[in-house]
Amino acid sequence: QVQLVESGGGLVQAGGSLRLSCVASRGTFTFSSYPMGWFRQAPGREREFVAAISFIPTLTYYADSVKGRFTISRDNAENTLYLQMNSLNSEDTAVYYCAAGKKPYSTYSNGNQDNYDYWGQGTQVTVSS
Repeated sequence: QVQLVESGGGLVQAGGSLRLSCVASRGTFTFSSYPMGWFRQAPGREREFVAAISFIPTLTYYADSVKGRFTISRDNAENTLYLQMNSLNSEDTAVYYCAAGKKPYSTYSNGNQDNYDYWGQGTQVTVSS
């Protein structure tokens, strides 16, 4: 069983920045081998794709709504996934979840949530205008 724990959420003014972290439990899960993703769910809305990163760290993908403002990255030595969020606006207010891909040595570019097996508990991001 893989445990993912997000942190870094909070209240920020519009135009501000936050960096989210997601630490994956060690054990039998080889973090560096798996694609990872960030998703978010705003009140009253479906959970949606935000960003994804392949097991190859230079391969990254973003939803159009965050492209140019958010950056996904990973530190395989620390089993940690990051999401740097800049130029935040009220539409970014949501609970943010990290997720681990189903298959190692894969690349998921389409944001399909069915490609992800394990999910964190989420961290709240609130952007005040």
